[in-house]
Amino acid sequence: MMNQTSTANRRLLSLDFFRGLTVAAMILVNNPGDWSHIYAPLEHSDWNGCTPTDLIFPFFLFIVGVSVVYALDNKLADLKNHNALIFTISKRALLLLGLGLLMSLQPYFDFANFRIPGVLQRIAVVYFICALLFLKINPGILFKIFISILIAYWLMMVLIPVPGFGNANLGKETNLGAWLDRFLLTENHLWINSKTWDPEGVLSTLPSIASGLFGVLMGVILKSKQRTEENKVIWLFVYGFIAFLFGLMWDLFFPINKSLWTSSYVLYAGGLASMGLALCYWLIDVKGFTKFTKPFVIYGVNAITVYFASGIIARSMNILKTTLNGEEVNWKSYLYLQFYTPNFSPDNASLAWAISFVFIWFLILWAMYKKGIVIKV
Repeated sequence: MMNQTSTANRRLLSLDFFRGLTVAAMILVNNPGDWSHIYAPLEHSDWNGCTPTDLIFPFFLFIVGVSVVYALDNKLADLKNHNALIFTISKRALLLLGLGLLMSLQPYFDFANFRIPGVLQRIAVVYFICALLFLKINPGILFKIFISILIAYWLMMVLIPVPGFGNANLGKETNLGAWLDRFLLTENHLWINSKTWDPEGVLSTLPSIASGLFGVLMGVILKSKQRTEENKVIWLFVYGFIAFLFGLMWDLFFPINKSLWTSSYVLYAGGLASMGLALCYWLIDVKGFTKFTKPFVIYGVNAITVYFASGIIARSMNILKTTLNGEEVNWKSYLYLQFYTPNFSPDNASLAWAISFVFIWFLILWAMYKKGIVIKV
């Protein structure tokens, strides 16, 4: 899904780069050496607000939307082939969903207590909806759907009373989304660090679709054959800046919040993503500055594969056991205590572990890239 970004003559290198940069950052922040020692920019906001880490997932969903356009645009005119495309889209979405559930089940496969929502699960839903909408609906109506989702979600969150808690509110455990997660999924199947709400919950998936749709809308501009390269860059930046400003203004009464995936957060993060892609497109695809892009392009062409595999390995390292100084420890603790904590301060040791993890996966992906191995998900 993610790596179908070719134009008629070439891949859109900037999109591969931007995707790779995003997934590498995702792996970096997901794998500190010690969760109690993390530099502030590499942590999520406690609730309202937005750190650089909070931008990673919406950036990826924006990229999903852009990728949908590049994968499907040349096939829109062939109406007879739409059913086959819908089957392919559905199959990919189900595969992503299955991989996400497998990650949640691993390593203990405790079906009574595993987390049902998750990152890959949300990507699956966003991809599926965005691909179907792009296939069947023109961009003008897609924009109206995008705006409608943002407004509808805002009104639901600030107007609908929460059963058992009274008036609508945006509290961690008492907002409408948290209540719906507990009602539909039960606490046994929510994020282990909260148990009473989930950052990839049911209701907040609705505005996350808007994050993907914003990517679709910007992808339509980028893929246009009627626009010059300069025009594409300008309008990606202009629309991104407008979205960013509206996100800041909306934040005054519907706070930017990743866990709730508020409408202000969609616009704020989407605007930054659009401006970021505009810059990458200008530098890489228009001006040809490709010298230092290869490491992230290598990450970008196997993005879902490395995200899934790195998650499985990280979980496995936390349960496989060995001994250190006569005590049983897991593999991660053994390596971390032996090679990192003696040589760095606590925060730097934690960061060094995360960087090492990203680098080791780069070496694996580089070997795959050299052999032309691209695993399409």
